[in-house]
Amino acid sequence: MKILCLETTCDETAAAVIQDDLTVLGAAVASQDPLHGPFAGVVPEIAARAHVERILPIIHQALTMARIAVKDLDGVAVATTPGLAGSLLVGLSAAKALAVALRIPLIAVDHLQAHIYACRLAEGPDVFPCVGLIASGGHTSLYRCQDALDFTLLGGTRDDAAGEAFDKVANLLGLPYPGGPAIQAAAAQGNRQAFKFPRSMLAEAERLEFSFSGLKTAVRYAVRDVVGEADKGSWPIGLVADVAASFQEAVVDVLAAKAYQALERCRLKTLCVGGGVACNARLREKLHEMAAERAFRLVIAPQALCTDNAVMGAIAFERLKAGQVADLDLDIQPGLVR
Repeated sequence: MKILCLETTCDETAAAVIQDDLTVLGAAVASQDPLHGPFAGVVPEIAARAHVERILPIIHQALTMARIAVKDLDGVAVATTPGLAGSLLVGLSAAKALAVALRIPLIAVDHLQAHIYACRLAEGPDVFPCVGLIASGGHTSLYRCQDALDFTLLGGTRDDAAGEAFDKVANLLGLPYPGGPAIQAAAAQGNRQAFKFPRSMLAEAERLEFSFSGLKTAVRYAVRDVVGEADKGSWPIGLVADVAASFQEAVVDVLAAKAYQALERCRLKTLCVGGGVACNARLREKLHEMAAERAFRLVIAPQALCTDNAVMGAIAFERLKAGQVADLDLDIQPGLVR
C-alpha cells in the first residue's frame, strides 16, 4: 500500500510517498525562507500563495522520486491541524481532489502528533508511551503520548513559541532569517554566561508551561544598556555572539528542565523530541547530558524530520489501522497551540 502525504501547515510545501512498511519511496520539500526573510517571520498570505504555486510541482517531484504514477496511490494523507488557515486549505484542497479523482481514502493528520511520530520512524514503535516535547516556530508544547494517536496536553507556551523567540532575537541582533540557525552559528563564538537572562517558571515544577516573551524583552534591554541607540555596525566586537549564546542557553535550560519535570510527573522514562528547534545543537547536547545523568531514554527526531516535512505524515498508517478514514467534508482546524 502506498500513501501520498502532504504537509502545508506553515511555510514548507512538502509531499512524500510512503509504503505501509514505512519505507519512504520519495519525498520533496520546497522552503519559503527567501520569501519571508525580508519580514523576519512568516507572512500568512505570502505563505498561502506560495503553497498554491508549489503544491502540484512538489507532488509531481515526490511521485517521480518514488517511480510511480498518481494512479498507483492507495491513499492520500494531509495535515489539517494546527497551522495557518490559508496554508492548511491548500494542502486539504489538493488532498480532497486526489481522493475524489482516484477514489482512494482520505486521511487527516495532526501535525503535532506527526512531529513525535518522526521519533517513532527513527527508533521503532517501542518509543511509546513517552513524554513528547515539540519545539518549533509555532509550538512549544509537552504531551503525554500513550501511543501514536493518544496524546494528552500537559502544557504549552503562554506567549511566544521557542522558534518564534529565536527569530525575533535574531532580528534584534541583525542576524538573518530563519533565526534558529543564525543564533546557533553566532552563539558558537560567544560566552553562554555573559548575560544573566531570565528562565521563566524554571523552578515551578507544577507548571508545565513555557514563556519566552520576557526573555525576548530582557535581550532587548541588555543590548540597549550596552550600545544605547548606536548603529549595529558600531557595536562592540563579540556582543552579538555573547548575547546569542546567553539567549540560546536560557531557552535550552527551560526546554530541558520542563521536559524532565514532565517525565517525573508522568512517571515515564522516555522523552521524544521533535520540531524545528530540536535541530539546535546545544539543545541536543543538553538533553543528552541530562538523559545520561538522570537515566531516561532520549529520542530526538533526525534533523531532516525535525523541520516541517511530509515523511512524518506516515502516521496516517496508524490512523488507517484504527479505522480513522476522513469524509470529504473534512475541514481544517487552524491555530498555533493544541
